[in-house]
Amino acid sequence: MKIGILGGTFNPVHIGHLILAEEAREKLGLDKVIFVPANLPPHKDNGDIAPAPFRLTMLKLATKGNKRFYVSDIEIKRQGRSYTIDTLKEFKRKYPGDDLYFIIGSDLLKYLDEWKDLNEINKMVKFITATRPGYPLEKIPGYIQTLGIRAVDISGFAVRQCIKENKSFRYLVPEAVFNFINRNKLYK
Repeated sequence: MKIGILGGTFNPVHIGHLILAEEAREKLGLDKVIFVPANLPPHKDNGDIAPAPFRLTMLKLATKGNKRFYVSDIEIKRQGRSYTIDTLKEFKRKYPGDDLYFIIGSDLLKYLDEWKDLNEINKMVKFITATRPGYPLEKIPGYIQTLGIRAVDISGFAVRQCIKENKSFRYLVPEAVFNFINRNKLYK
């Protein structure tokens, strides 16, 4: 099988994440895409991040209608800081004969030098970066395959800003996620 792995904070999951996953699945011929929410991202200030169980629930709500989308709680169960290398080692054990495609947005390219055990990661997966508005594909290492996707200028930060400023964020996130955020008064 060809399995896509899409990690991130998903704070919150939004339609840009879903479009990225679906286009990557289709263009790369992936059998499935696994969303992996980070417990505590190593390169972010964790003060504005919703609790991991809430982000996990939102991902499950967002992906519920797509039979090729799966959500893994592997990093949340592990607790502590989430490092890609640790997660990929577990996926390699779970899917030993399958091809793993690790998918990131072009916004993460500038942080690659800070990743733990990047050389080992490259040996384990096919590294894919997808275009993201405002983050041009420049200075891309040779081991990374680029993937052009539909430009959707949405970020978790923009969604959170809308909520904080009491502006509409409807249609930036799936309806079930919109309702969950409002019901739980997240990001206020």
